[in-house]
Amino acid sequence: MPAQVPAGTGGEALLAVHDLCLERGGRELFRDLCFEVLPGSLLQVEGANGAGKTSLLRILAGLSRYGFTGRVERRAPLLYIGHLPAVKALLTPRENLAWHVAGEAVHSNDEIERALAKVGLYGYEDVSSHALSAGQHRRVNLARLYLSHSPLWLLDEPFTAIDKGGVAELENLLVEQVQRGGAVVLTSHQQLRVACQVQALSLTEGLVA
Repeated sequence: MPAQVPAGTGGEALLAVHDLCLERGGRELFRDLCFEVLPGSLLQVEGANGAGKTSLLRILAGLSRYGFTGRVERRAPLLYIGHLPAVKALLTPRENLAWHVAGEAVHSNDEIERALAKVGLYGYEDVSSHALSAGQHRRVNLARLYLSHSPLWLLDEPFTAIDKGGVAELENLLVEQVQRGGAVVLTSHQQLRVACQVQALSLTEGLVA
């Protein structure tokens, strides 16, 4: 059963999914998945553990090539942040962030420092990342959002290991992305408290509702 098309501000879809089906270990996780991600939309992918949420995001990002059928059209630059923090332990937060955003745009040291400060890492810019906590690793990764110009964000469990204040800050950032005409697709087990409409894409075994 195809999913409903998420609401947005209109315009050409940033991402379009056609008849997407996924199998893992001989088990069908979802089938006939059809939807579009429009500018100004926030889409939350829901489902139990093992329902295929992470696999879906990796397919949307172009990181998975096998095990699925169907077609994904990526019509805009996207930023993908996975469930695990992509932080190199031998680098500092400043060096990690500079490395991650180097392919998108040139950012000054001041911009990188402001992004790290936004996620609560002021004073940790030049500390070796192996000395940081799991939550701080997560914050280094999320600081990429403050420097991103990509219209489409794909975020896998972005609230993991983030404290209450960090959750509120990130929710505000998602709203800002939507309000400026971007879009967000995310997985999360928590209920979002945001000042914009949240569309739900619920994955159950073999069905999309």
